[in-house]
Amino acid sequence: MNTTNLIPMYAEVFLLIAASAILLIDMFLDEGKRAITYMLTLATLVGAALFSFADYSAGTTIYAFSNMFLNDPMGNLLKLFSYLTMAMTLVYARQYSTDRGMLGGNLGGEFYVLALFSLLGQNVMISANNFLTVYLGLELMSLSLYALVALRRDNTRATEAAMKYFILGALASGFLLYGMSMLYGATGTLDISEVARKLGTGTVDKSILVFGLVFVVAGLAFKLGAVPFHMWVPDVYQGAPTGVTLLLGGAPKLATFAICVRLLVEGMLPRADDWQQMLMILAVLSLAIGNLTAIAQTNLKRMLAYSTIAQMGFVLLGLLAGVVGHDSSHAAAAYSAAMYYAITYVLTTVGSFGMIMVLARSGFEAEEIDDFKGLAKRSPAYAALMSVLMFSLAGVPPMMGFAAKFAVLQSVLATGAVWLTVFAVMFSLVGAFYYIRIVKVMWFDEAADNTPLTVSGDNGMVLALNGVAVVVLGMMPGPLLNACLSAMSKTLAT
Repeated sequence: MNTTNLIPMYAEVFLLIAASAILLIDMFLDEGKRAITYMLTLATLVGAALFSFADYSAGTTIYAFSNMFLNDPMGNLLKLFSYLTMAMTLVYARQYSTDRGMLGGNLGGEFYVLALFSLLGQNVMISANNFLTVYLGLELMSLSLYALVALRRDNTRATEAAMKYFILGALASGFLLYGMSMLYGATGTLDISEVARKLGTGTVDKSILVFGLVFVVAGLAFKLGAVPFHMWVPDVYQGAPTGVTLLLGGAPKLATFAICVRLLVEGMLPRADDWQQMLMILAVLSLAIGNLTAIAQTNLKRMLAYSTIAQMGFVLLGLLAGVVGHDSSHAAAAYSAAMYYAITYVLTTVGSFGMIMVLARSGFEAEEIDDFKGLAKRSPAYAALMSVLMFSLAGVPPMMGFAAKFAVLQSVLATGAVWLTVFAVMFSLVGAFYYIRIVKVMWFDEAADNTPLTVSGDNGMVLALNGVAVVVLGMMPGPLLNACLSAMSKTLAT
């Protein structure tokens, strides 16, 4: 084998070797030394980030393994935020998982190892340039997440959530695989960039192509949690341990966004008229049903699940605004706005679930909205932090959520779809109601429990930095927006 093929994959190779080594090391550690596994996992994330940052700084696009693997600026930027999100998730989930026996006894460090393998799958998805590579990364990520949801084997809710997630996830994977097989049948190639070239010639059987495209979009919608393929999201988010819910709702969204770009934009841009219409229906339904259903929820995890469905509607709005007629000059701006939105959503939702785990303790989940009553009296600082996160999700300035919504709506408006822009704004106002309700509960309702909050040092520090980042990146969105635009422009130019 030509070892130069491995150079663009150094981050993935490092992740694979480190995850396997951590699994072996953890076997010989006593329960009281589980912190070693935790520190090794964080060190692995830092090491992988250094490799990806070096590639991102180079700003080049490199193909490997007969064009099956692609190392480009967009992928490297998404990988960097995936590492950051995963590190924050592990910090937030450490005490929570320890209290529930997920890091002790016979389970050992499987939580950390499975998290790393799911991240490896996400990296493969992000850099995929071949239908087989997309599916390989998707299954590696999904199988790790199925196991993580079921990690609390003595908990019936977690077991039920794992079964639902596995069955519906397998269905989604089947949809995607069947759609890609149809695309292969129509084009005669598994190479995504080669698919785009063949579509440009106009010699492809359009009936088979559109048939496969429908299944591909349906499979992607399952993974994003878009309506009407959203059935698994609220049940799995609520039933899974909160630390695992965060693993589901964080970095995997970035990987799913990446394969949406790889398959639809890089592979199927000549057929944008077809898939943009499908994305428009998914976006409209997700914004409407996600926001309206979230209002009725009393469980905060379930509310955030429906919120995720609505937020993915905005990501889809950015993806459908790239091509107007046959004019793709606006593509880089629209897709970079969607990418920026996905990143801001992930950073904000990570902090929100982190706050749920801060309030939880052994034997108490703190996942009902009423559990946040009077938080301002128990801890004004953490109530303020949660308020910042809720305002960001609602799109209230100057939080980063406002800048993200504004960027996406600006892209949609540039296409001339005024009605779609107005529709999105209206349902954003509907969504603001249930976010602001959390703020009202924290600051104006009487606390049922006046016990002072005790938060570990690393957890509190990362939460504080998370809140500061939401505000600072909202007040100064330019650097991250420009980074997304630059990365997307370089990727689309190849």
